[in-house]
Amino acid sequence: MVTAFVMVKANTGEADRLKTEMEAIEGVDSAHIVAGDVDIIAKAQVDTPASVKEIAATQIQDIDGVEGTQTYIAMD
Repeated sequence: MVTAFVMVKANTGEADRLKTEMEAIEGVDSAHIVAGDVDIIAKAQVDTPASVKEIAATQIQDIDGVEGTQTYIAMD
């Protein structure tokens, strides 16, 4: 099992909608609106690193209102 955290920068006023859309993606366990340099942190648990790429680089980045992402794969 691969666990990854996707840091999401959102357009102003879009965080609630984006959180809901991210939580609907298969493999995304949770999404949280946070304070700091990013607006949302999504946690994904999938079978392969390729699935992480599909979620972060394709599905999340394709959501209207997402300005950018950074993805971190857990090492433990």
